[in-house]
Parts: sequence; structure tokens; C-alpha cells
Amino acid sequence: MKKEILIAGFGGQGVMSIGKSMVEAGATEGLEVSWVPSYGPEMRGGSANCYVVLSDERIGAPVFSEWEEFIAMNMVALNKFLPKLKEGGILFVNSDVVTKEVERDDITLYKIPCDSIAAELGNSKVANMVMLGAYAKATGNLKIETLEEMVRHMFSGRKAKLIQINLDALAKGVECID
Repeated sequence: MKKEILIAGFGGQGVMSIGKSMVEAGATEGLEVSWVPSYGPEMRGGSANCYVVLSDERIGAPVFSEWEEFIAMNMVALNKFLPKLKEGGILFVNSDVVTKEVERDDITLYKIPCDSIAAELGNSKVANMVMLGAYAKATGNLKIETLEEMVRHMFSGRKAKLIQINLDALAKGVECID
């Protein structure tokens, strides 16, 4: 198994956090992993994307020109990167922001209302965790239990109060696929 994944959106949407979470969970599960971030010139609100590779074999190159799985957190990302999603690939869109219909019948599409779910949970910053939960459930590339344990570890000490809302966001993302 080797999955080449592109995650893209605006800075501040948690794009890099999704990617880092994927590689941390993948490494915990014994996979070979790679994470390559790319930022626009602005700190927040500019373009942000990252390349993630999850593999059960050694990874030759951490950057790729086409991808099998694509997470688009906004319209700019969708318009820019959709043409390079391979035939038979999987597309995840934040349907609260990506309102354009995807006109490809050679891919699998998941529309996840990340922002709405995060707002219902009371914290807009967990939209990325909603997407991560949906991604893990739909692809089976990562175990939900591993992601939950990672959240518990990541938000320790004074950030411990954020554990439950992040776990809830993951669970809501999983429910989007069920």
C-alpha cells in the first residue's frame, strides 16, 4: 500500500495539522511516512498545502506531481489541484466552502460539512479534525483508535481541555461516512 495525498486550503484551516496528524498516526501504525509542507507568502489566509505519503514500503520521493487522494478545504485549492487527481482517486471537500459541483465521474467524492460541524461543536478550529475523521473512515488508511490516542497525547498539559472537542470532531467526521 502506498498512498500519495495532497491536502490544500487557506492558511489557518488546519491543512498542515491534518497532514502532520496523518504522518504521526501512520508512523505509530508502523507505516513509512513523509510530510512536505508548502506555504503561500501570507501567514494566515494565504495558500497552504502539504504532500503526505503513507506506505508500507520505503518511500522514494516525498513530493509527487499527481495524487490518489485529495483533501480540498476551499475553492481555490479545488480549482488549482483537482486536475492532477488521478483517475479512480478519492476527493474530500469541505462542502461548507467548496460549493462548486465537481464534474468528474472517474473519482469518488466525499462532501464533508466541516465548518458547520465545527460550529455545532462550538469551535471553528476543529474543522480539520472533522475532515481527518472522515478521511480515516472512508479510506481505511489509518485507524480511528490511533488518531484518538494521538489527540490525547497531542493535547496534554494546559491544552488538555481541548482533548474532548477534538475527539468529538473526529467522531463527527466518521459519522459523515457511516
